[in-house]
Amino acid sequence: MDAKLIGKKLVRLRGKRTQKEVADCLGISTSALSMYENGERVPRDNIKIRIADFYNEPIYNIFFDPNAHE
Repeated sequence: MDAKLIGKKLVRLRGKRTQKEVADCLGISTSALSMYENGERVPRDNIKIRIADFYNEPIYNIFFDPNAHE
């Protein structure tokens, strides 16, 4: 998982909404969302689920690189 790539995806998904609006809907702090979006932290699994549900996106699309090879 690339935290910077995840952050870019989260910013794109947030669109014109403010960080406060999204953070309030997710039940997390604005500072936590900011750290996720800046690639400073990767959310825990329970937060990943909330984020994916909020944006109506599969967890895989947001938090995993489809181009990564094992």
